[in-house]
Amino acid sequence: MVFRSRVDRFFVIFIVIVVTLLGAVSFLPVMIEDDPSLSTVAGMTFTFVLLATFVVWWGFSVKYVLHEDYLFVRGGPFRSRIPYQDITLVSSSSDIFTGYRVLSARDGIEIFYKQGLWGSVKISPKNQQAFINELKQRCLNATFRI
Repeated sequence: MVFRSRVDRFFVIFIVIVVTLLGAVSFLPVMIEDDPSLSTVAGMTFTFVLLATFVVWWGFSVKYVLHEDYLFVRGGPFRSRIPYQDITLVSSSSDIFTGYRVLSARDGIEIFYKQGLWGSVKISPKNQQAFINELKQRCLNATFRI
């Protein structure tokens, strides 16, 4: 079962600000220079397009797939395969700036699991209640605090 990430207004504004800052940093040296060379302009444009594409891809390609034995979380190049038996706790979360997060909304859920670098992942499925119900059926040993 596939769940897309919920995208809220705050996240869209955040991505727009990040891309704007990337543009400012990329093109400021070209604007300051009196007579920029074509290679400098092309290099800065390429750098901006590459970074902006990465940020947008990372932010808007988020999905969560409930497989038979594991939860697969993907956002851009970031991927996690979390076995259901490793999930210990599922709780509400509104902290999107710290920890391992693959989400695009301010409020979501945090899934704690045994085998992870951070020990938890923060996600924001579009239909949160249906996602939690599916997860409850698959994670019989987990505690749910939602």
